[in-house]
Amino acid sequence: MADNTVPVREARAHLAEHINRAEEGTPTVITRNGAPVAAIVPITDFEALEEAADVMLAREAEAVLADGGPTVSMAELLADLFSERGEGAA
Repeated sequence: MADNTVPVREARAHLAEHINRAEEGTPTVITRNGAPVAAIVPITDFEALEEAADVMLAREAEAVLADGGPTVSMAELLADLFSERGEGAA
């Protein structure tokens, strides 16, 4: 993986090359101060990750419902969302 790890500055300078690598199936890990902070990955990998996260969240929600966990109506959810936005704007 060391060959596919680059600092932010190098990633900026050669972004097109790293995008081309991702298109070919090779991810690039981007580091800041030596620590990994981001990655340029093939879109198929990204889409698979998003799908897996959706499946995991759906399973967690199903488990909560199966255990008789709390539910909220859409109206309650929207009210909470808008009240949180109002608090942050003040």
